[in-house]
Amino acid sequence: MDFQNLHQILRELYVDMMPLAGNMAGIAKGIAGLGALFYIAMRVWSSLANAQHIDVYPLLRPFALGICIMFFPSLVLGTINSVLSPVVKGAHQMVQTQTLDMKQLKEQHDLLEKEALRRNPETAYLASNEEFDKRISELSGLNPKHLMTMASMYYERTVYNMKKSIGEALRSFLEILFQAASLIIDTVRTFFLIVLSILGPIVFGLAVWDGLQSSLATWISRYISVYLWLPVSDLLSAMLARIQGLMIKKDIEALKDPLFVPDMNNAVYIIFLLIGIVGFFVVPTVAGWVVEAGGGMGNYGKNINESSQKAGGVAASGGKATAAAGGAAVGNVAGRIRAALNRKK
Repeated sequence: MDFQNLHQILRELYVDMMPLAGNMAGIAKGIAGLGALFYIAMRVWSSLANAQHIDVYPLLRPFALGICIMFFPSLVLGTINSVLSPVVKGAHQMVQTQTLDMKQLKEQHDLLEKEALRRNPETAYLASNEEFDKRISELSGLNPKHLMTMASMYYERTVYNMKKSIGEALRSFLEILFQAASLIIDTVRTFFLIVLSILGPIVFGLAVWDGLQSSLATWISRYISVYLWLPVSDLLSAMLARIQGLMIKKDIEALKDPLFVPDMNNAVYIIFLLIGIVGFFVVPTVAGWVVEAGGGMGNYGKNINESSQKAGGVAASGGKATAAAGGAAVGNVAGRIRAALNRKK
């Protein structure tokens, strides 16, 4: 099961639990009905006491909220989701397009990189097993010079393979962290949306009471803000994929030069993965800039930013530990080769 399937499960979970909001309609109707009684009675009594005309328009508010409570899943949630879903689909389409382009460019880059290594006689044996076996077969006999050359070739090939393996391992580790950060944001978003959806009728019922009218606007702003977490995270992924695609294009142009020798360095790609991991945890803050979610969400953004700093520290520590292990292994191989040459001497 890949991460895309996990994201799809979260979408299905939200759709399956959204009808549960209708179970709260009965409680919300009682709260709204009692609130409407006091709301209408106070205004009618105030108008009669002051010998004023009764303004009917404000008295329609409880009835409008009551209709929203009765048809909450379809009228309220359905309307908001229908308006916001094109934004989510558009952002998701952008990230899919950029990711597909980046994968195609990466395959072309890897192919040109191997060709560049094979094109250079000094590095051809590093990328090609056939060239390596051919060079070894040419160094036959017990000539000390040949033995030194063979040992140097084995050493360089071991270092090359180990460096490549360490880079791939670190890259895979950070890619998992990158996907995990995206899944964490999506899971928290789904949880918030489910809570807001199920308890939404209660909020609409409380909004009938005087002094609690602001809860309705707060609920709507928070729901929209949380709903926008997904398109904001998709825009971040699309931006990072686009940057990586532009970098790969420059590398491809350089690899087409016959005199260019690749250095097999994935440091820039790893740096952008770290940026993406930290960037996912500021998605709530960015979504809050689009629609102000009010109190509470700001504290969550503060906590999530602190978590992103810890995640970045863990990723950096993992990279240092992996590099240290690789360096120790390379040193061990080099020591064994030198010891074997000294015994032959």
